[in-house]
Amino acid sequence: MCADFAPFGLAVGHAMDDAGGTGLTVVRGIDGPMRAAAAVLGRATGTRELDALSPHHLVDRVDAILLTGGSAYGLGAADGVMRWMEEHGRGFPIGSGVVPIVPAAVIFDLAPLGAFGARPTPAMAYTACEEARSADIAEGSVGAGTGATVGKAAGIERAMKGGIGCWVERADSLAVGALTVVNALGDVRDAAGRIIAGARADDGSFLDVQRVLARQGPGLAAPDARAMHNTTLAVVATNALLTRVELMQLARAAGAALARRITPVGTSFDGDVIFAVGPHEGTPASALQVEALAVRALEAAVERAVRLARGRDGIPGLADGSGA
Repeated sequence: MCADFAPFGLAVGHAMDDAGGTGLTVVRGIDGPMRAAAAVLGRATGTRELDALSPHHLVDRVDAILLTGGSAYGLGAADGVMRWMEEHGRGFPIGSGVVPIVPAAVIFDLAPLGAFGARPTPAMAYTACEEARSADIAEGSVGAGTGATVGKAAGIERAMKGGIGCWVERADSLAVGALTVVNALGDVRDAAGRIIAGARADDGSFLDVQRVLARQGPGLAAPDARAMHNTTLAVVATNALLTRVELMQLARAAGAALARRITPVGTSFDGDVIFAVGPHEGTPASALQVEALAVRALEAAVERAVRLARGRDGIPGLADGSGA
């Protein structure tokens, strides 16, 4: 279970279709909106309402962030978040009502571990909002990490299970946390640079996708289409008061964590997106210190995502004691 997200005013809720091999995760304010920004690192993204996160956009708040499986089909699940928010009177005020602002991003999990027709639904998202919690947040093969896999450059049959992980770093009263869904083309490494989850050779050892791609190029394995749809999504959060420009830079800076722990990352076949969120009121802090803590938190979250993931359908997971 993840550390406490209450210092950020955030609650996290999961919902999943385990048989279908997909799910979603909602990050929402406990009792109000948040300031937010985003950085797009990959080329194969699927998103909704990302423009609302621009520092130049009129809307200066978001009510929740949805991380979901189901590829572009999964974006429709955001309607369930909006319904929950509207029922609770939360959203951008427009006279007699509110319009909830819910940016969303997807991973591609159609079919590799479940059924192509299984997609997260608005009802699942509504449930995730209702059941969201700030402490004891489940990790591993849950929520948007249900159908996640890593190391797919040699084909899905040589991949390993990915998942969802989170972590919080603190320095005195300053706190920075990260939550990530790891569904990467590349391998995942530990703090020492050792591969702990990724593409496997015939004998079960790791291929080292970065090295093989650099030396062999397209000859790696001619992976099937399912193995070439990947994404790592992340939300980094702080209790420090930052401007939206500073939050945008925080999201960009946190990308260093993905570069250290996932190799390769942000490729033409990854749809990586990092969100950064913070409060509308609070104590200012050094942006550089917040960025440094965010990188540490996201590195740990990436590792936890695979260490706590359980295998299924012939794809091993580290939580089963396999692959490392």
